[in-house]
Amino acid sequence: MSPQISPTVSFAGLATVFAAFFFAAGAPTPLLSLRQQEWQFSAGALSIAFSIYALGLLVALLIGGSLSDYVGRRPVMLAALYGELASMIVFLIAPTITWVIVARALQGLATGFATSAFSAAIAEQAPAHLKKLAGGLAGASVAGGLGIGALLTGAAVQFTPDANTLIFTILAGVMVLAIVFVSFTAETAAKQPGALRSLTPRLGLPGNVRGEFAAGIPVHIAGWMFPAFFLGLSPVMLRLHFTLDGGLAAGFTAFLGPFAAAISSFVFNRHPARRSTLVGTSLTLLGTIVVLLGISAPWLPAVWIGAALGGIGFGASFGGQLRLLAPHIQPHQRAGVFSGIYTVAYLAFGIPVIIAGQLVPVLGLVPTLQWYAAAVIAVAVPAILIQVARLRRDTAPAPGPAHSIA
Repeated sequence: MSPQISPTVSFAGLATVFAAFFFAAGAPTPLLSLRQQEWQFSAGALSIAFSIYALGLLVALLIGGSLSDYVGRRPVMLAALYGELASMIVFLIAPTITWVIVARALQGLATGFATSAFSAAIAEQAPAHLKKLAGGLAGASVAGGLGIGALLTGAAVQFTPDANTLIFTILAGVMVLAIVFVSFTAETAAKQPGALRSLTPRLGLPGNVRGEFAAGIPVHIAGWMFPAFFLGLSPVMLRLHFTLDGGLAAGFTAFLGPFAAAISSFVFNRHPARRSTLVGTSLTLLGTIVVLLGISAPWLPAVWIGAALGGIGFGASFGGQLRLLAPHIQPHQRAGVFSGIYTVAYLAFGIPVIIAGQLVPVLGLVPTLQWYAAAVIAVAVPAILIQVARLRRDTAPAPGPAHSIA
C-alpha cells in the first residue's frame, strides 16, 4: 500500500492545487491582449476565447457535478488535473487564436470537473477546528486565483521576452506536481453504484428554496457580469481606449476585482446573509457606476476604484446568497441546487461578454462598454429592490394571536 499524506497536509495542499486551477484561468487575460496585437484577431474572437472557458466549465458542472460522489474524489480530481495539464500544453504550443479557444474550452471542462470534487475533498480533509474555514477557503481560491493569475501573468508580459512560454511551462509543471500530490491523498468518498446515471444533467430545486433561488437570479447575473467585464473585455479597453499596451496594466486591472472578492468573502461571512447580499449588490451597482464614469471621462483610476468596489460587492453578494440557501437544502439535494446556481452564474459570466465582443464592430468599443455597464446596472437595481423587500419580510414581527372582543 502506498503511503498517504496526513489530512492536515492534504487539506492545505488540495486548497493550493484548487487555487492553481483558477490561477491558470486568470493567466490568459493579459496574454490574450498580447496575442491580439501579434495575431490581429477581432474583439469578437477575443470574447469567445474568454467566454468558452465559462461555458465549458458549466457543461462539466452540469454533467459531472456529482460524479465524485459515486466514483470517489481522487479519480475525478486526477482526471481534472490531466485535462488541465493537456490544456496548458495546448496553450504553450498554440499557433493561432483557434488553438487558444480549444485550450480555453478544455481548461473550462477540466476546471468544471475539478470544482465539485476539490470543494468536497477540501471540506472532508479539513481538521475539525478548520471545518468552518473550508467552505470560505474554497470560494476564496476561485476569486483569489483568478486575480493573482492575471496580475503575475501581466507582470511576465511586461518584463519577460516570452511570457506565454514562461507561464504555461511553469503551470504545466505545477499540474504534474499536483498529480503526484493528489495521488497520495486519502480517498474520502466511498464508491457507490449510479455513476453513469449521475452524468445526466439535473437542476433540482426543492419547493422550499424556489422563491429564494428566483429572488437571487438578478443578484447572480449582476454579480457575475461584473468580473466577466474585467477578465474578458478590459484588455481591449486598455489597449484601444486608454492606449495602454503593457501587460502589467492589463494584469492589474483584471486582478483588482477578483482579489477584492476573495477578501470580502471572508469579511462578510461574519455578517447576516441577507444583509451581505443587499450590501454586496449595492456595492456592485456603485462599482459599475464608477467604472462607467471612468470609461466615459476617460479616467483609468476611476475604473480601478470601481473594480475594487464591485469586486467587494461580488464576494459579499454571492457568499450571502449561498448562505441564504444552504440551511434549507438536504444533503441529497445539494448537487441539483448548486448546479442551478452555477448555471445562472456561468451563463451570466460567459454569454454577455460574447455578445459584447460581437457588438464592438457594430457599435464601437466605448458605446459597447457603456451598454454593458448599463446592462449590469439595469439588473442590479431590481436585485436590490427584491432583496430590500425580502429583508423587510424577514424582519417583520410575527403576527400575534387574534383577540376576540367581548
